[in-house]
Amino acid sequence: MRVEPVPAVVGHVAVPGDKSISHRAVLVGAICDGETVVRGFGRSADTESTLEAVRALGVEVVDEDVDTLRVRGRGLRGLVAPAGAIDCGNAGTLMRLLPGILVGQDGRFELTGDESLSSRPMERVAEPLRRMGATIDTTDGHAPLVVEGGELHAIDYELPVASAQVKSAILLAGLYAEGETTVVEPLPTRDHTERLLERAGAPVRRRPNSATVSRAERLSLGELEIPGDFSSAAPLLVAAATIPGSTVTVHGVGLNPRRTGLLDVLERMGARVAVYNRRAIGGEPAGDVEVRASELVGTTITAGEVPGLVDELPLFALAACHARGDSVVRGAGELRVKETDRIEGVVEELRRLGAHIRATDDGFRVRGVPARLRGGVVDVRGDHRLAMLGAVAGMSSIEGVELRGAEAVEVSFPGFFELLAQLEAA
Repeated sequence: MRVEPVPAVVGHVAVPGDKSISHRAVLVGAICDGETVVRGFGRSADTESTLEAVRALGVEVVDEDVDTLRVRGRGLRGLVAPAGAIDCGNAGTLMRLLPGILVGQDGRFELTGDESLSSRPMERVAEPLRRMGATIDTTDGHAPLVVEGGELHAIDYELPVASAQVKSAILLAGLYAEGETTVVEPLPTRDHTERLLERAGAPVRRRPNSATVSRAERLSLGELEIPGDFSSAAPLLVAAATIPGSTVTVHGVGLNPRRTGLLDVLERMGARVAVYNRRAIGGEPAGDVEVRASELVGTTITAGEVPGLVDELPLFALAACHARGDSVVRGAGELRVKETDRIEGVVEELRRLGAHIRATDDGFRVRGVPARLRGGVVDVRGDHRLAMLGAVAGMSSIEGVELRGAEAVEVSFPGFFELLAQLEAA
């Protein structure tokens, strides 16, 4: 697929429902009493894997519309072990959160994934769940996983690495454990699970650097509306920030403060950022975000900022290429265990396009030039974030970009290229 340069991007758009919340809504809905109606569901290859997983566990899910689901829960302890393995596809959120629920069920459950997912570390989830009394076997620290429940007891657990997925798995297991389960974070990560459990009636306490959950008797969500996915909005906002003459507004997007670090960084770099019509959608902060192009300057992202924009760091690298001066990312070693080694992937692919960027152990350094990159070829490496990065780089380049493996974007944002075309046409 080829993405040609454009003079500007202009327009008003909405993006699909938040992928992180969509996974969690289906998983929590599966263990609720009664029916959960999910509106604004972010349908993608990853979230389809979650739908198929809960169906395999005996949960009826009715697709009322492309973004509206009815999840008929089986109660906290009503999931049924399937005859075969549960295929998690490429969905790391599913692979890491689901064991936290399965440890509270009767039976033996096997979780598998594709080649990419099977390369990602899973002991970080298995180890704390074993401490709680569950039996979990990994394959040399990776998938496939085999999960068996047991009599669970609460633990206090300090995360060695900031991870919303690991935190969520432990909190979900805490619903089945005697006592109070507390997870302490080295840095605050996204808190969608805590918010959703609270909304469902679970005994949850949230603090700036920790969360506590107690054993629950029943959960009920009723109706849940999901805001637009900030990570899906991010490529559009970065395109607006880096292509002169651009203005893009994304409506109804989630603005959870633990997810929107990119807005703070773009503002620091000189982009004109405005948020209108702030409101709550499904218990999450949301609003309409407008970004206008302006001259950008380089900046440094510290380790403490990384969890708030970890998925957007590839896009930050592109913005830094267009900024005047040097930019640095530190404390982002977690990027090396995503769908690909995203540090090497971002650095190598942007250098192909003419960027002055080099990798470090836990991030990268960029020497910015306030001009368009040359363009060329981007190998997506099976990573949806690199696909979106390459597309925005193509729009903001001199010669355009040929994307190899562009279909990887289906993992999180099936309509991405069509939405880009709308902005270009405007």
